[in-house]
Amino acid sequence: MQVYRSETKKPVEQFVSDLFHEAKGRGFMIHNEDKMEMAHTFGQHGVEVADDFDLHMIQICKPQKAAMSLGKNPERAILMPKFIMTFSRDKSTQIRFQHYSREAVASLVDDEEFPESLLKSFEEILAMIEAAK
Repeated sequence: MQVYRSETKKPVEQFVSDLFHEAKGRGFMIHNEDKMEMAHTFGQHGVEVADDFDLHMIQICKPQKAAMSLGKNPERAILMPKFIMTFSRDKSTQIRFQHYSREAVASLVDDEEFPESLLKSFEEILAMIEAAK
């Protein structure tokens, strides 16, 4: 497992908006747009958080590619959810994205063509993040 770590001076909301724009232009979508703001999600369950709690857990998906991939092998689903985490710290927006090496993917899912396909998705997501920063 690898963790991409970066930051931007943009406020969280602006980065998220710019990421939406980048995702849409590349055929991706934000799967959980109505639930990504964790303060709101926790609040719906009666859990209070600090006023400045601004963690966003952004689930990103490329529906057309995901449907074809899972149609070939549903075992791939274990590595399909992709989340970009954003939060404020020290007057900047922190960005985190967990992804895997080719070897790790191959060791977790017995599927010859999946590692290459998944790594291409990771590369696209990292490019979207960089463009949105």
